[in-house]
Amino acid sequence: MSEDRHEAWLTLALACCDVADALALEHFRRDLVIQTKPDRTFVTQADTAIEAAIRGRIGAAHPDHGLVGEEYGTEEGSGGVRWYIDPIDGTHNFMRGVPLFGTLLAVEEDGELVVGVMSAPALGERWYARRGGGSWAVGSIGPRAGQPRRIGVSGVSAVADAQLLYASPLEIESSGEAPGFDALIRSAWRDRGFGDFWGYALVAEGAAEAMIEVGPNSWDLAAPSVVVEEAGGRMTDVHGLRTIHRGTALASNGILHDEIVRRLAG
Repeated sequence: MSEDRHEAWLTLALACCDVADALALEHFRRDLVIQTKPDRTFVTQADTAIEAAIRGRIGAAHPDHGLVGEEYGTEEGSGGVRWYIDPIDGTHNFMRGVPLFGTLLAVEEDGELVVGVMSAPALGERWYARRGGGSWAVGSIGPRAGQPRRIGVSGVSAVADAQLLYASPLEIESSGEAPGFDALIRSAWRDRGFGDFWGYALVAEGAAEAMIEVGPNSWDLAAPSVVVEEAGGRMTDVHGLRTIHRGTALASNGILHDEIVRRLAG
């Protein structure tokens, strides 16, 4: 029963992302109306239009479900299910014409995240998962273009052989949350700054061994956490606690997770 229910929610999430993709591309690299929110972050008409459209579709299908969104806040549902909505993850990229942006959707049932979708229309890529169903990706290039392919994390077992990703090194260092960050990066084979959903997608695909971030909200992490975990990896805060609500994140291939947590602690 739960598998059928989760599959139905995944189907709805994918359909919502189809709508979101079309709206995002309609506005991408066009003249945007950009506003500054009270927290000094930016929002465009595409952010609000996408979240409104998604809320409308979820509400029509499941009026009892709760909603947690970046632009329109929280609506408490009458049951134990709620959706996390990030209409455009990577708004700054979107504003500047950089194609690394996407819509993130996730479903939580009784406190456990069970469905996650990350859709990046300008890249022609999408990643999705449900509990027990594995992680999958669909791309626009390659021999299996347009066809779902099962994805999984890497088997790299040494930091010296690992590719490590991060959002902003300055934010990580200034936060005080990860005093060992600089030493960890210096000990790795390779490092790159890939922020937002992209770093988590690369970990889930096995193209990198870890993604480190400070400052994300729950709607930034809900979908990636399902995709990474169903791909065989682990997702926690930088202290090793499995949560999306503490304002930091560490995604890894699982093999290196505990060692990275220790090194980040200095």
